[in-house]
Amino acid sequence: MARTRRPLIAGNWKMNGLKADALVLAKGVADGVKQAGWTDRDLLVCPPATLVMAVAEAVKGSTVLVGGQDCHAKPSGAHTGEIAAEMLRDCGASYVIVGHSERRADCGETDAVIRAKAEAAWRAGLVPIVCIGETLAEREAGMTFSVLATQLKGSVPAGASAVRLVVAYEPVWAIGTGKTPTTAEVAAAHAHIRKVLDGLVADAVDVRLLYGGSVKAGNAAELLAAGDVDGALVGGASLKADEFLAIAKAV
Repeated sequence: MARTRRPLIAGNWKMNGLKADALVLAKGVADGVKQAGWTDRDLLVCPPATLVMAVAEAVKGSTVLVGGQDCHAKPSGAHTGEIAAEMLRDCGASYVIVGHSERRADCGETDAVIRAKAEAAWRAGLVPIVCIGETLAEREAGMTFSVLATQLKGSVPAGASAVRLVVAYEPVWAIGTGKTPTTAEVAAAHAHIRKVLDGLVADAVDVRLLYGGSVKAGNAAELLAAGDVDGALVGGASLKADEFLAIAKAV
């Protein structure tokens, strides 16, 4: 890992949590970070939109960061049920996940839509975590690298830089399944992503690349040690403070 790339462990809570439990979880993470005294890594939690403000308040005074799970491309307007990047910022968020495979699959989001959302994040002063990843069928067809390159080129806006972009590689077939690629496969995918980014971002060597897909305390150390892996985007394991903190400890 290059010295300039500060590890980032991000927790995607997905559609889980009511206020009482979310506050306990957030405070548990914040207290754990304080106790560990980490100054060399970032921890980020991304709760549902209904909880962003409450969680931001709960971790106030700690180094824990807060993000959203999605945003609309527009700052306001007749978009019932949507949330603007500016609204997330107003609630205390500093990051936002865009292009998660569940959004791509469930909502039909295209690379162009995701690029517009990343631009919206910048407009609001947020850092977008742009997610990319191949399906099992694409992997078995030998299309992994071409899929990743296509998604990157279509989803990362012009003008991107390391200080305002994070990329998360999440092989779709590994999300929530308990299956993970080998360390060598993860390293190869991340090396390819870095190479493609080199043609898109001036300081591509400094862009943080996260691995996501069934990351847990038991496999975190091995995955985080893979080449060009600068952290993790954690799903289910981020819903337990102890498990999430154990993953962060494995950096």
